[in-house]
Amino acid sequence: MTILIPILQGLRLFEQLPVDKLAQVAQTMTERRVERREVIVRRGESDAGLGFLIEGRLQTVNFTLDGKEVGADFITEGDFFGELSVIDGKPAPEYVIAVAPSRVTFLDREQARDLMFSTPRGAEAVATRLADRMRRAAGHRALLALPSSFQRVCAQLLLLARQGKDGTVEIVTPPTHQEIAIMVNTSRETVTRTLQFLQGMKVITRTGDMLSVHQPDQLQQAADGKVTPTK
Repeated sequence: MTILIPILQGLRLFEQLPVDKLAQVAQTMTERRVERREVIVRRGESDAGLGFLIEGRLQTVNFTLDGKEVGADFITEGDFFGELSVIDGKPAPEYVIAVAPSRVTFLDREQARDLMFSTPRGAEAVATRLADRMRRAAGHRALLALPSSFQRVCAQLLLLARQGKDGTVEIVTPPTHQEIAIMVNTSRETVTRTLQFLQGMKVITRTGDMLSVHQPDQLQQAADGKVTPTK
């Protein structure tokens, strides 16, 4: 299905383009719907182009030598992915997998490079995206060095939490327990037990499709190992 201009206007890199330019780009792009656990980009691919997430949630993952799945990052609605291969022309360094039913679209490499580097605004958006990705990667490396699974789950929740304009701290559309587990190198059962403990302590509560963090300081202390679950 051909992509609609209002959809493009809601995606990073496209939001500042004039309508006539958007109309040209829209003619070359089509929307693709993917199911949960469907692989969108495979590690080693070199011609995927630049992907955009219209709706849903994606996760970048890799696999250890023994075949264990390791999560690297989440891709949120409106964001783009695959920029590394577009920039350097080398194969994709990781898999991109849908962790919820999603809608995606792709722009071929040459058009993507033109979009990314033909204007200062486009180059700034790419640089900002790469900086954000590097910061999250640094935080994730530090998280994986924590000595206990409990600490790693708490630290991952802190990385996912965002402060709203009203001062509340929330995790909107939180990942599943399994998705968190592969991010922090533990089991789904450990994630479940950790969340149950935090809910029992009133540190977090679930309201519909959202986790509210009522005691961010306590969650930080748990990530630091100063609060531990009872045996």
